[in-house]
Amino acid sequence: MSTVDANAQSSSSLIKDFLHKCGGVAVIDGGFATELERHGADLNDPLWSAKCLLTDPHLVRAVHLDYLEAGADIILSSSYQATIQGFKAKGYSLEESESLLKRSVEIACEARDVYYTRCCKSSSDHSTDGKVLKQRPILVAASVGSYGAYLADGSEYSGEYGDAIDLKFLKDFHRRRVQLLAESGADLIAFETVPNKLEAQAFVELLEEEDIKTPAWLSFNSKDGINVVSGDSLSECAAIGESCGKVLAVGINCTPPRFILDLIRSINQTHKEERNCRGELVLLTHRNIRFCYTAWEHIRQFWAYNTCLSWTIMPSLSWTNASTDRGHGAMCVSC
Repeated sequence: MSTVDANAQSSSSLIKDFLHKCGGVAVIDGGFATELERHGADLNDPLWSAKCLLTDPHLVRAVHLDYLEAGADIILSSSYQATIQGFKAKGYSLEESESLLKRSVEIACEARDVYYTRCCKSSSDHSTDGKVLKQRPILVAASVGSYGAYLADGSEYSGEYGDAIDLKFLKDFHRRRVQLLAESGADLIAFETVPNKLEAQAFVELLEEEDIKTPAWLSFNSKDGINVVSGDSLSECAAIGESCGKVLAVGINCTPPRFILDLIRSINQTHKEERNCRGELVLLTHRNIRFCYTAWEHIRQFWAYNTCLSWTIMPSLSWTNASTDRGHGAMCVSC
């Protein structure tokens, strides 16, 4: 077995064991900026939620803890819109910018440690005010937003970067950021809101070129329920992720709930043969509005009765809106 295959197998085992301990379904945290604003943060800034790494790191930690106490099994760092280029535009040095990126993961890890301490001091799995205080596996994912997120002009929701932006440009833009986050102590790297096939290819090639050991996921956004927002085929985008042994999960985020079921079904059915060849793939999805019980009930029914899905997700029938009133819930399952 080659070193690459061994690393891929090790990463696959990590997420498989994790999901098994979670009962087949892991709950991801939710909208970070929304919760920061609920705590009083002013995010009117091109850095958006990453601004709080500079101004209010205590609020970042508080939001992570909120999600853990609401039952999240995976928390994402506040680095979605944090880039070296963005920090430098604010006047920070290269060294300071790199430190802030790493700090985003450190804060998430600190929140996990604080949470575990609270669990040890608790006499039950739930506090009197309904908080979940249960010792369980928790993963920290380093969030990586698209180039469009850095532009802060809405292009992560269109995927339209212009003819001047090519594969080399995107790889060079993201390279150092991905390197730093991979070395930060995160358990996973979450490439989020990927709006087009070109950027998906850039992320996958970076993982290979830099020999990133931290396993990753790719999640795309859609506005028509068929393609990603750029108009590129979702199936083709998902296939790019599946082609890379370092990518453990492919899914959907920032997409209207009414589209999610068909999109997940599309990924699952279209790439059944590829998954059988490379082993288990994890599906993930992240809603973009609060309290969408109906959409999630349909998805749970699909997972339960679609025979091409692994039996390991059957315990997911007991999954409910674990994020309650603390923002947008999400989940990932083993298929």
